[in-house]
Amino acid sequence: MVSGEWSDAVFPHAPVISAPRGNDVDIRQPHPARIYDYWLGGKDNFAADREVAEKVAQVAPWAISGARENRGFLTRAVRYLARAGIRQFIDVGSGLPSSGNVHEVAQAVDPACRVLYVDNDPIVLVHARALLAGDERTVVVAGDARDPVGLLGDPTVREHLDWSRPVAVLFVALLHFLDGDQPARILAEVRERLVPGSYLVVSHVADLPDAVEGPDRAAATKAAAELYTGLAAPFVLRTPEQVASLFTGFDLIEPGLVPAHRWRPDRGRPGPPVPVLAGVGCLAGPDAAVDSRPGPGSAPRRGPGGTALTGHGATGLGAADQGAAADGAGGGS
Repeated sequence: MVSGEWSDAVFPHAPVISAPRGNDVDIRQPHPARIYDYWLGGKDNFAADREVAEKVAQVAPWAISGARENRGFLTRAVRYLARAGIRQFIDVGSGLPSSGNVHEVAQAVDPACRVLYVDNDPIVLVHARALLAGDERTVVVAGDARDPVGLLGDPTVREHLDWSRPVAVLFVALLHFLDGDQPARILAEVRERLVPGSYLVVSHVADLPDAVEGPDRAAATKAAAELYTGLAAPFVLRTPEQVASLFTGFDLIEPGLVPAHRWRPDRGRPGPPVPVLAGVGCLAGPDAAVDSRPGPGSAPRRGPGGTALTGHGATGLGAADQGAAADGAGGGS
């Protein structure tokens, strides 16, 4: 346990779940969803997950606040889109249920919202299906983000959502677990299936070496990513420009691509700074929904890959934001 970071009351040592029967899961193998669950104070994790979570936090103690701010961004983004009229959501790599689940946030705005969760972890699927039993508007399917064609062709995915109408697709704290050009390829496939007025929601841990305050922060962030890769799963730090390029074909709404704690914070009070970039983009088209709230910055302009960007520069990051972004780190699934 990392001294001064957690208490047993918030991050208990003992799990309250058991592994699914059969050979579907190896509890000795740490999993990003369960590591993330541990950082959020959940109980749905095993010793291997907690060991990695603690080792990463020893290198980068701000990983905990990063996980929490990432979760806060998810909640605010879903609430914003539901209030803007979006009634269909698909959360890819949804992870273990926690407070502020997508269906809870969206259906608090309008009970008619339909939500589809996708994950490939058997433990996630067991818990999600138990939670959602009897909820006809919210379903969970087994799927792998690395196979977008198979995922989008799943009968439940096709039938539960009306793909002739706008859909919000969420890749929150997921794409940094995919290396090479996998994220761009996946998002291109998804974009082809969406109609104008649909939305893309992304958060991604970023490499911000020039913005880090203090001599060791940048090195610690990279060291934590390398440690995570060695112990649990591939972890790719991308530059702000690379993260911005993931929104190719989408118009980023205000405030653009910014640290998660600065994306439309509740009551205008951002949480602790973290180097997790977050943004919400609308698929352009003649019938696309638009952001009706005026915000800071200029009209959308094109960035890497033709992405329409708002706010300060290619990522929506001003100098103050870049400095703030480096004060913490997040991760998880």
